[in-house]
Amino acid sequence: MSLPTIDISPFLNPSSTAASRKQTAQAINTACTQYGFFYLTNHGIPTATQDHIISLARSFFALPLSQKLQIKRHDAGGPEGGDGARGYQPMGDNVTAGRRDMHEAVDWYREWDHAAKTEGSGGKGTSAPLQGTNLWPSEPTDLKDVYEEYVKQVLTVGEAVVRAMGVAIALLCNGEGEVDDEVFVKSTDMSFWVMRMIGYPKLSSSVAPSESGSTAADMENEFSCGEHTDYGCITLLLTDPTPGALQVLHKDGQTWINADPIPGAFVVNIGDMMERWTNGLWKSTKHRVIHRGDGYRVSVPFFYEPNFDAVVEPLGACVRKSGREPVHQGSTYGEHLLGKVLSNFY
Repeated sequence: MSLPTIDISPFLNPSSTAASRKQTAQAINTACTQYGFFYLTNHGIPTATQDHIISLARSFFALPLSQKLQIKRHDAGGPEGGDGARGYQPMGDNVTAGRRDMHEAVDWYREWDHAAKTEGSGGKGTSAPLQGTNLWPSEPTDLKDVYEEYVKQVLTVGEAVVRAMGVAIALLCNGEGEVDDEVFVKSTDMSFWVMRMIGYPKLSSSVAPSESGSTAADMENEFSCGEHTDYGCITLLLTDPTPGALQVLHKDGQTWINADPIPGAFVVNIGDMMERWTNGLWKSTKHRVIHRGDGYRVSVPFFYEPNFDAVVEPLGACVRKSGREPVHQGSTYGEHLLGKVLSNFY
């Protein structure tokens, strides 16, 4: 069993036919309904660029811990000027379902440019949650420039995907009332995106029993990243070639599918906000990372999110199509995200 593959080029090429766009949209609906995950091809970002992104991430994680800690994430309102979200997370700091994940990461967000900044709880010179500035490492020296250019490229891909999803949901809900097929594009035109750079050591050697008191049984229950759904809109995952690490839960609720990387392709999944918009017609899918293969695994997921002030609520046509009561009364994406940040993303 494998995830479907979708060619997004009809939504990037202005001269594409209506028939090709419809075919892509229908394929997206099938993928989102049956899996919540798919591979994305012909997105326009060269494989060489993707390889460079992964190589720079690997170089950063190979640095001494003391150097990585120079851009450590700090709580909002503190004297360090942190905003509770941006910066480096050491190994084991991330917690999923009450268990420490065995990975390290760096988080970057869209700069706070949609509204005036407010003073943090610590007073003048401190940052409110999410309102800080991105922290970039001094090494590799070209990482900041390369990653910022990559953000521009992947934003274009994200826009194409949500445009296709809008067409897909309009086709799915045909007869249930008018659906604006640009609804997702309009709600993400100032996407409050997130980009993570994640490093995963091999689990079987990441914690030594002599250091932690772990038993062999404990080691088998370790996770590189525990079972979860993504809380935003869509995720475009770029990862190194390591197989057997990312696992996706099938809709049967029992079968785990390996989402092994395909060279040049993104692994795309829908998040909780897309489930909310579609009133559960498309459900965000649980997934996890268990890296027991060789080497140090690196991935760079890009989370294409709604605008900070976008109201995310079930679309009327989706409510009627689903035959269920609205799954949520609606809120802004910013309210949802702040709730995650302030609870350490639980």
